[in-house]
Amino acid sequence: MRLFLATAAFGVLAFGQQHVTLKASDGGVIQADLYGAGPRGLVLAHGGRFNKESWAPQARVLAQKGFRVLALDFRGYGQSHGPGDGDFFQAPFHLDALAAIRHLRDTGATSVSLMGGSFGGNTLATAAEDPAAGAIDRIVLLAGGAGAHPERLRGRKLLIIARNDANDDGPRLPRLRPDWDKVPEPKRLVIVDGSAHAQFLFGTDQAERVLHEIVAFLTEP
Repeated sequence: MRLFLATAAFGVLAFGQQHVTLKASDGGVIQADLYGAGPRGLVLAHGGRFNKESWAPQARVLAQKGFRVLALDFRGYGQSHGPGDGDFFQAPFHLDALAAIRHLRDTGATSVSLMGGSFGGNTLATAAEDPAAGAIDRIVLLAGGAGAHPERLRGRKLLIIARNDANDDGPRLPRLRPDWDKVPEPKRLVIVDGSAHAQFLFGTDQAERVLHEIVAFLTEP
């Protein structure tokens, strides 16, 4: 399942980001890139066809807004590895997300928010339900599900999805909506034009609007 090869070396990388290695609770070794040094922590979790490097443009913008941004490679991607990393449907990806959350807290983040694309968003939502995650400030889901127990999702929530986003099973929005309806307030649903799925939105004419919605949501009082 190793879809991407990591190209970053350990230590300080281009544009000021740093490479960090995280240890998941089950022994998984998770590679991540850290941007910025602000007091507010933000975990970025990629979708199934992406990797941590795919977040670089958005991570730099958010770092400039005062966030300490940690983009991780899930086990089985890049050089991240751990138990179950050969089975996309059974791997305990939520443990990788919890390791990222823990790292931000241990290094002084005053709050932690989460943003994930597609399965990465669903994984973050599942991790956020775990008591080990602590208090989560905000969650951004890019066409991602609301986790195993959407009614337990804490903090402020934002779901962004393209109106015509679909796969072989049909349109995604009608399938996400029942769980989204169970998510407690405060929450916001933003539907943009087009059919691009999750992080693919950043390669369309909706990219500016999507990033604007994300920044506004993460920075509003």
